Amino acid sequence: MSSSREPASLGIGDVLARLRDEFPDVSTSKIRFLEAEGLIEPARSPSGYRQFALADVERLRYILTAQRDEYLPLRVIRERLDAIDASATANSRPTLASCLAGAAAADEASRHGTGRDGSPLTRAELLETAGIDGEILAELEDYGLIRRSGRHYGRDALEIARAAAALSKFGVGARHLRGVKASADRDVSLVEQLVAPQLRQRGPGVRASAARDAWQIATLTLWLHAALVESALDEAGLAGGVPVPSVTAPAPPVDSVGDGWRSASGR
Repeated sequence: MSSSREPASLGIGDVLARLRDEFPDVSTSKIRFLEAEGLIEPARSPSGYRQFALADVERLRYILTAQRDEYLPLRVIRERLDAIDASATANSRPTLASCLAGAAAADEASRHGTGRDGSPLTRAELLETAGIDGEILAELEDYGLIRRSGRHYGRDALEIARAAAALSKFGVGARHLRGVKASADRDVSLVEQLVAPQLRQRGPGVRASAARDAWQIATLTLWLHAALVESALDEAGLAGGVPVPSVTAPAPPVDSVGDGWRSASGR
């Protein structure tokens, strides 16, 4: 993979490396002090390490420039930042792309989980947790949207079932989702093509590194897809003004599922 690709998050050492050419006096303690003063709020990994987004780096650059060039006290810098944040909030609205980006980041730590306790799901557990019935599950399997391993289902099956159940409220049946499945297959083919050179290398950690890159490419591809869909909806006069519902929320009861679901024989 190209080494020029921007990482999704940066450690504090990476941040220092990006800022020290312009601000030689910047240090770990300085960044921690600015955080303690509430001027920056980097995210935290599950293990407690700071994770800086590129926006955090630019915010730090703004603070350090104001201190160096204008000799501004932190109080004044904080007031300026608050004004910038307020303006950005007033002129923004929730977007499908931003919701997806946030959901993908939040889901990163539990990506390999399955059921609530991380174990595979039986058929009965999948039906109960996703809020669907056996006929719907059979249709999803028949169209290749859900697959099981032996007698159990993984987390992917649960997420697909939940999303499909939510879509069914709008009359979307499994037969309508074949195009989505085909698009997903194309995305996977692209990811496999891009990481193939890595997998041909030898050495410890090669496959793990390729897997990390594959997941990041996939996440960025989905983010781009969401942005393109939202742009097209805006052009069609269907700009969103309501929060995007989470597909991980409890699914609708089975009796509320509309007539979007039909038997596989009617495809």
